[in-house]
Amino acid sequence: MKYPNGIKQQNSNNNHINYDNRGMTLEKDLNDTNQYYIDTGKAYIYKKPTPIQITKVDYPSRSHAVIKEAFFKEPSTTDYNGLYKGKYIDFEAKETNSKTSFPLDNIHKHQIKHLENVYNNDGIGFIIVRFNKLNKTYILMAKDLLSFLKENERKSIPLKYFEDYAYLIEEKYIPRLDYLKIIDELLGGA
Repeated sequence: MKYPNGIKQQNSNNNHINYDNRGMTLEKDLNDTNQYYIDTGKAYIYKKPTPIQITKVDYPSRSHAVIKEAFFKEPSTTDYNGLYKGKYIDFEAKETNSKTSFPLDNIHKHQIKHLENVYNNDGIGFIIVRFNKLNKTYILMAKDLLSFLKENERKSIPLKYFEDYAYLIEEKYIPRLDYLKIIDELLGGA
């Protein structure tokens, strides 16, 4: 069947997996939550842009510049950072479709080192991991992530470790993922 503008219908029987927007559900929930925190004055936390170096730009008109070529200047650290109650806060957000573990190849060594530096300098560092098929989202503090990595040679963090050492984030309407409620409990209501 032919569609307008020459768009062809995709064969629904093919086994092609579409990875577009993978991880975007958690990211959207966190962005909405962070916007709520900003709007209410609770915290200033935002998604960090990925540092890129633009090498070629096409200027068809003054108001419509198009980036034609760019590359990553340096590895990005973590997804989010900001300030909360006078403390620096920094975290990485990841999703997994596994029901049993979080694959460690989903987080880069330089990101782990960055979280270790945040932790060692009294900042608030952690990862937020969503187990998509279980509909559960956890916050694992940098201290517990580093402890697991030091004590294990595994290539993944078992769900049981999250159940024992991480904190389940309650999903609500507003804010969607109130992870600062957990941070408040850990800071002793500070």
